[in-house]
Amino acid sequence: MGVLVVTGTGTEVGKTVTTAAVAAVAARGGRSVAVLKPAQTGVAAGEPGDVDEVVRLAGGTVTGVELARYPEPLAPGTAAARAGLAPVRPAQVAEAAEKLAASHDLVLVEGAGGLLVRFDEEGGTLADAARLLGAPVLVVAAAGLGTLNSVQLTGEALRSRGLRQSGVVIGSWPGEPGLAERCNVGDLPVAAGAEVVGAVPEGAGSWAPEVFRSEAAGWLSSSLGGRWDGGTFARAMAPPVR
Repeated sequence: MGVLVVTGTGTEVGKTVTTAAVAAVAARGGRSVAVLKPAQTGVAAGEPGDVDEVVRLAGGTVTGVELARYPEPLAPGTAAARAGLAPVRPAQVAEAAEKLAASHDLVLVEGAGGLLVRFDEEGGTLADAARLLGAPVLVVAAAGLGTLNSVQLTGEALRSRGLRQSGVVIGSWPGEPGLAERCNVGDLPVAAGAEVVGAVPEGAGSWAPEVFRSEAAGWLSSSLGGRWDGGTFARAMAPPVR
């Protein structure tokens, strides 16, 4: 797994914190890690972006690269056009990831929003970059109501493009899950057509970095270098039968 593309089912689902957790686990395991953000939107020049947050949480040994930054919090293609700046194109993303992969054991490519958010006026997307790279795609999803539809649509979009889904991570698992969240644990693999391979605790991004790094392996399955057990988690969270 030299390159792993990380996408979300939408915005604010825990994609950046999940990326940081994967990076932290790999780095603590002795692997050299790079994180590539093709397009950062909604952040002004000089302000910390998603890459900075991943490096802060995962550790200073992680290499962070941002290809473009646009000030308005919009889809990358729209944000670029409104700012009068050049868009990022899938071929650029693939080229940058391949260069990083030549000197790192693992490259994480974190998208903006969902899989099919447009990068440019031609309709290029993160899915196109993943196809050029031949890289698997990790999907980060919300825990509660509405997530099953988004996860299923994303899974279908991946399969229709011949892309491999490496699993679903619940990006923000609440400390006190309700009925919808508990039921979704069992329903997510069916909707996604892929295993649930992790659950990141709600608010983990606000933890002290050293605590975050020490705990991250407990949130991710062995396929991502961690020790989280999906079967145990599913049994523990299963709602009582009425």
